[in-house]
Amino acid sequence: MNAEQPGITVMRAEEEWQRAGAYSVRIQGMNRQHHISLREEFDEHDGDGTKYIVLLDQGYPFATCRFYPLDAERVMLGRVVVLPEYRGKQYGSRVISEAEAWIRALGFRTVEIESRTEAVGFYEKLGYRITDGGIVRSGVFDCIRMTKPLGQTEGCI
Repeated sequence: MNAEQPGITVMRAEEEWQRAGAYSVRIQGMNRQHHISLREEFDEHDGDGTKYIVLLDQGYPFATCRFYPLDAERVMLGRVVVLPEYRGKQYGSRVISEAEAWIRALGFRTVEIESRTEAVGFYEKLGYRITDGGIVRSGVFDCIRMTKPLGQTEGCI
């Protein structure tokens, strides 16, 4: 992981005003860039009980992801978005690493994600493995379910 960048902060967003930062990134990165409707981008998993990581550059939100429990041991990680001007700088890895640390601290043991088919290699580099290889349709994207066990003493990626 890169050394801390000046002006870059991490927010664990649980309150509505904090979630607004995550929503802002998702609107810019998915609704606007991929023409995904707000109804498709925001679903029953957004809101209270769902946790969000938001990376901020001098207070401006530019990367996010969310997670929510599937059961007592597993969470679903998703809606990983980094704005185009911040891509290629390891912020996608950073937002996931921050989420995994929080997930681990909350006592969950496994992370699942439905990766877009073109992002499978990215997640494999972060330790995720394909569960069954079946393609699932998630909105406008073809996805593959992946999973990662979280060790309690695992270091940063």
